[in-house]
Amino acid sequence: MKPTSVPIVLAVIAIMVFSAGCTSTAPAAASPSPSTPTIPPPVSIANTPVQYKDVNGVRLAYWEWGSGEPVLLIEGFSSEVANDTPTQAPWNETFLSILSSKYHVYAYDHRGMGYSSMNNVTPTIPIYADDAAGLIKALGYDSMNVYGESMGSSTAQQLVITHPEVVRKLILDSNSYSANIPECQTLHSTLIEVANDTTASPGLRAEANANLAFNGTWNGLAGINKTVMLVVGTGDVITPQAVSARMAGQINGSWLVRFQGLPHIGNRNAPVQYGENAVVLPRYERSPACVPVTVRGIRLFFTQPFRASGPGAP
Repeated sequence: MKPTSVPIVLAVIAIMVFSAGCTSTAPAAASPSPSTPTIPPPVSIANTPVQYKDVNGVRLAYWEWGSGEPVLLIEGFSSEVANDTPTQAPWNETFLSILSSKYHVYAYDHRGMGYSSMNNVTPTIPIYADDAAGLIKALGYDSMNVYGESMGSSTAQQLVITHPEVVRKLILDSNSYSANIPECQTLHSTLIEVANDTTASPGLRAEANANLAFNGTWNGLAGINKTVMLVVGTGDVITPQAVSARMAGQINGSWLVRFQGLPHIGNRNAPVQYGENAVVLPRYERSPACVPVTVRGIRLFFTQPFRASGPGAP
């Protein structure tokens, strides 16, 4: 069945009280009410000690914040957790503070990036996914909630397909099931440029080549049997929203949340809205109440759970 053509706006702040009813038109932004959650102060990545775990022949650098149910953050292409340039950092510090106010958050650098080491094995997306699974085990967990963005979304998709036992619930942000599809031409061109750049670091070129060589996750999406939320900005030109909508149509019971006007990796631009959206996923078991609301000045267009079409679909 195709995605519904009429988006409705998702209220993602779990403790807000909403009026009933679904419509296709959202109201103007309202002033914050006294029940609006307080935003915790940003964490400091620079003041957080980097730690290491040996996984699959490399040493992976990771950082952690908060306590409670675990969430593993998987960063995107060319990212480093400790990058102090706001427009390049994978995880905004306010976003991290909101997420870690409810959960035990782990973020790490891919092999060959940032503080993580690299060996003589040619990285692939499946290897990056194996690293994520190995890190979850090395940190002492049987499974975690997972949040992957951009290339990290591709890695998280591969992770849940090949290691479903280590994934509890899943957020896929700024998504594509392959870098080689026509809609992702901007991404594809960037990857080719970096792969051919002899001045780029070995880890960065390895990531570019891994994305280019990857056959994609399309054939495995329909087999995902987890609670999945796909998140995308409607202004994303790198992994356009149409790709996330197509993916949601393949993943039974998935939610699609579109942040109006935001670009690729929107937590950099709207960390509060992205953070408050993320903290509710581990509590979702079925469709949340559908009410028209604008959250902190940004519309969130929410599409009801998808049901994949094709043989075997219930």
